[in-house]
Amino acid sequence: MELTHIAVREGRLSSFLLGELKMSTGLMNKLKWGDSLRVNGIPQRTNYPVRPGDVITVALAEETPEYPAEDGELSILYEDDALLAVDKPAGMLIHPSRAKNTGTLANYVAGYYRKTGLSCAFHPMTRLDRDTFGIVLLAKNAHIHSLLQSCGVKKTYHALVYGGPTEDSGTIDAPIARRPLPSLLRYVNPEGKPSVTEWQVLERDGKLCKLALRPITGRTHQLRVHCAYMGFPILGDPQYGSPESQAYSAELGLTHQMLCARKLEFFHPLTGEALVLESMLDVQGGK
Repeated sequence: MELTHIAVREGRLSSFLLGELKMSTGLMNKLKWGDSLRVNGIPQRTNYPVRPGDVITVALAEETPEYPAEDGELSILYEDDALLAVDKPAGMLIHPSRAKNTGTLANYVAGYYRKTGLSCAFHPMTRLDRDTFGIVLLAKNAHIHSLLQSCGVKKTYHALVYGGPTEDSGTIDAPIARRPLPSLLRYVNPEGKPSVTEWQVLERDGKLCKLALRPITGRTHQLRVHCAYMGFPILGDPQYGSPESQAYSAELGLTHQMLCARKLEFFHPLTGEALVLESMLDVQGGK
């Protein structure tokens, strides 16, 4: 990817990189020793005096990942030079691990970049559990990922829960802590980290309730833990479900938790454009 800026003032090249192009000091220092920084097409150092009308370009390259690039089906919801948003199905890992180095979303995205000739990397802004499905937003390089983190991405999930709240909307404010090792699970604990989730009822149908969940904080397993803590666990959740919800999930033949990353709202990190991205999946229809 290449960043471009036309100067409208005078100043050192470094001031434009840190200011108008919003680069981090670490990234600028990494790039300044090569020929990635150019003014009017000529490689320059960070102390170069830029004048109005000069064209600044920055070439952003990414290292080839250690995991293999694989051809696989990708459901692309949005793409431009900086971002890629895809729908992840249930049962797929986001990123390779020591135990599984193939068949993950990162492998398929790397395969897509290879096939399309893009020199990009895998930088997820949103991370989903293996069995949580829906939209995943990716930055194509580390610089865009850094900018995204300050954009305040608003996330909305849909969940199918057992039972459901008595009110139509509300907020769950309950701190979450990690259980003692070797467990990877979380639970509500007064000594945990502050954790807040907004919720709204979308549909009610007997023992089932469809909720819109908006995590204000971003704790691991937050939505699953909060729903279970409030007495309406997410259906199909094998770790946090109650005996009743797990029995009903088995009766329905569910093979994964009914939690979908449904919508993302944010401002584009480069253009400032307001974007609303929606998943093509949902918790109904066995998705």
